Amino acid sequence: MSLLSRIGAALAGLQHKNVQASAGATFTSLYDPDLLEYLRGGSQTASGVYVTALSALHNTAVFRCVDLISSAIGMLPLHLYEDDDQSRKAIEHPLYDLLYAEPNDWQSAMEFRSLMQMRALVHGNAYAMIVRSRGRVSALIPIDPERVQPEQQANWSIVYHYTRSDGRVIDLPASDVFHLRGLSYDGILGLSRTKLAREAIGLALQAETAAARLFSNGMMVGGALTHPHKLSPEAQALLRQSMEDRFAGAENAHKWMILEEGMKPERFSTTSAEAQHIENRRHQIEEIARVFGVPRPLLMMDDTSWGSGIEQLGIYFVQHALQPWFTAWEQTIRRSLLTSTEKRVYKAKFNERGLLRGTLADQATFFAQALGSGGHRPWMTPNEIRGLQEMGRRDDPGADSMDPVSQPKPATSQEATAP
Repeated sequence: MSLLSRIGAALAGLQHKNVQASAGATFTSLYDPDLLEYLRGGSQTASGVYVTALSALHNTAVFRCVDLISSAIGMLPLHLYEDDDQSRKAIEHPLYDLLYAEPNDWQSAMEFRSLMQMRALVHGNAYAMIVRSRGRVSALIPIDPERVQPEQQANWSIVYHYTRSDGRVIDLPASDVFHLRGLSYDGILGLSRTKLAREAIGLALQAETAAARLFSNGMMVGGALTHPHKLSPEAQALLRQSMEDRFAGAENAHKWMILEEGMKPERFSTTSAEAQHIENRRHQIEEIARVFGVPRPLLMMDDTSWGSGIEQLGIYFVQHALQPWFTAWEQTIRRSLLTSTEKRVYKAKFNERGLLRGTLADQATFFAQALGSGGHRPWMTPNEIRGLQEMGRRDDPGADSMDPVSQPKPATSQEATAP
């Protein structure tokens, strides 16, 4: 049998697959890697659903985790600093505007970084083509990770085979590709979280489908009216019409009923199967949160105390869910966008201080101690603190000094009222 015949037979066999397994699965061409995985059964879960990067986002817990991390990476400022003085931004370098404002002609920095981070989370890899002009990086063009296949050559160099929309394959050297990868098994390709957790995601998707079918096809009966005697069809019709007219709808909620002839209401309680279904859906949210490292309260799970504890949850999210990606971005920028000489001079750095700020009272105490109050040795100047708060510099004496003596003292009440 020829190759085309085998492919045709495989495609013909798709119609014999489980309908639930193929729901939501679309393939762009015969070269689509998802098609190959589908034929191999690699992404079909034991629950019977076929999980792809796109279908995984249909689950609200997955979408919330990906949106939280991607939006945070896109929202935070990414600056290029001089490595010997991290407080001095390298504004004159062409890469500064590329990272902070506009990586290309049609995307803002937030849109670009959010897209790259989302692809790195669901696919395990995110790629951008590096465009250079006169030896300097002038643009970063994101490319579809499903159209890129990296390959390590015999000399240990990496070549990226990129399939364009017209089917033409071009080879890109590693120096022309910005490759952001997550946790990797071979050091070349990052591992996709949606593929590794496809069983948990598939079970969550099937639980949502079961709940939707319950509302569309199931019977949602709240209770019954019992009568000591048999009712005639006419009496049943009158009773049903009376119930619908007086008690159906939200406007008639919690109204009291008047029953006659010994009739009694009996309310149906929640069955153990329904309770187990609800608990299973909550458990799947916890499983998905574990995969992405997002605390459950950030997924709108109210089973954890908020109040003062939410500040610590925010710090936990930054340190354990975002910080590894901060480092991945910063080191990928150093590897791919800076020359050998520039690597010793410049350094890219996220400014995550905005996410780690405490309450105003905590900030006031910290900054007061930084200026030397309470007998502490000062380690910051007033202008440095104003810079962290995005406030303008002061030109008065002592604003750039850590010596408490040289800083201006507040005027006393007598000095303030003196003519």
